[in-house]
Amino acid sequence: MKVSYTSGYYAPIPEDHVFPMRKFEGLYKYLLLEQIIHENEVIAPELADPALLLLNHTQDYVDKILKGTLTKKEERRLGLPWSLGLAQRSRYAVQGTLNAAIYALEEGVAGNLAGGTHHAMPDFGEGFCVFNDVAIAIKHLQKTKQIEKAMVIDLDVHQGNGTAFSFQDNATVTTVSIHGQKNYPFTKLNSSIDIGLPDQTNDAYYLAILADTLSHLSKQKPDILFYLAGIDILRKDRFGRIAISIDGLQKRDQMVCEFAKNNNFPLCVLLSGGYAPSVQETIFAHASAFKAIKSYY
Repeated sequence: MKVSYTSGYYAPIPEDHVFPMRKFEGLYKYLLLEQIIHENEVIAPELADPALLLLNHTQDYVDKILKGTLTKKEERRLGLPWSLGLAQRSRYAVQGTLNAAIYALEEGVAGNLAGGTHHAMPDFGEGFCVFNDVAIAIKHLQKTKQIEKAMVIDLDVHQGNGTAFSFQDNATVTTVSIHGQKNYPFTKLNSSIDIGLPDQTNDAYYLAILADTLSHLSKQKPDILFYLAGIDILRKDRFGRIAISIDGLQKRDQMVCEFAKNNNFPLCVLLSGGYAPSVQETIFAHASAFKAIKSYY
């Protein structure tokens, strides 16, 4: 299983910031230690070319990120303090997702130890999401005729509003979001399939909903499946409001991997969000998706 990772995924932010920036390096080391991945499978991405970013974002917004000219209001909406490191890590993550998608097309499955920044809109970033890596990757793969159809299964607790917006008029991309109905973003946009869950949803209800959704989706034939394996559905997550256990999370990841494998859908796995009480708990939970890949592939 090839995965994208570079130390450039880290960007300096205040130590007391809620975003767990240390999780990227921590996950990389954990997966190696547990032999879920091996060093020769880790491919470091280059910085994404600005032209690639323009497939989904406006020139004005890309310039603001690359040159550091966001207004204070725009920076607050983004939720992260601008720095050159942030601009670069965002470009690395975009290229990492595109590379992982290409590896998935070639080998059946691959992942990015970052990515899934699904709130980013064409002309602004929000919710800790700078560029929409999935939207950029899909648009590049379609433009270069490497794929015709794509599917996005977004199981982060927050609706993938940026991805929904990017493909709202594109019948070749199926966007699926199972999320907390009362959680951020408070104004939801229209994915192809949206399922809003009540607060404190438990394992049994969640997994039944997912099973029904996957059964419905099996009738489709995408050329690639992007899986946003957010871990903020866990009951201890500081922003999640959903009551899923670690066992439930692991079962979820296994179900998605089994679905992709059984239907021969090339699978590209991305981290998306997660805000467990500690970085170590966050890392352990994010590893679940990669453990599932190792089991099914």
